[in-house]
Amino acid sequence: MHRDRLIMQQTRFSFFTILIAIVLASCATHKSTPTATHGGKYSEDLSVWRPKPETVVDNTNTTITSDGRKQTSFVVPKYAVNKQIDVVLDSMDRYNLSRKYIEGFTIQIYTGLKREDALAAKKQLSSSLPDLDAEVQYVQPNFRVKVGKYYNRLDAQQDYSEVKQYFSSAIIVPD
Repeated sequence: MHRDRLIMQQTRFSFFTILIAIVLASCATHKSTPTATHGGKYSEDLSVWRPKPETVVDNTNTTITSDGRKQTSFVVPKYAVNKQIDVVLDSMDRYNLSRKYIEGFTIQIYTGLKREDALAAKKQLSSSLPDLDAEVQYVQPNFRVKVGKYYNRLDAQQDYSEVKQYFSSAIIVPD
């Protein structure tokens, strides 16, 4: 019985030594460039995967003018996407034509419950800044006084800086 146990241990030992030898041999023959470390930093050469540009030697489209400049004639694009873009632009055009309004910005100088205060704010604006037109709107339960109609926020910002001098509570709102 002791002899059987000894043979079994020798078999295990020889199996593990053979397994370790195989692993070490495969590691030695395996090329480890993708994960090689140099000085503790990871580096990998990916230049083999980079796309190579096509080299076209066609100088027929280039002419040299009398003053020494190169002038290139019209070249038809090789990878044009004009048809796909036209489809998208046409759908955007149809969508915009179906809308009755556009989104923009306005400057709100007053909001409150009293109509008299809204009219007073409008009158103060017309006396302070006569080039800006204000309108009074009633959205239940508040009166609002709005100035100008702008396509983008930058256009509204120019007048907003002037209006802010007279109305400290003025804000730019989407409208």
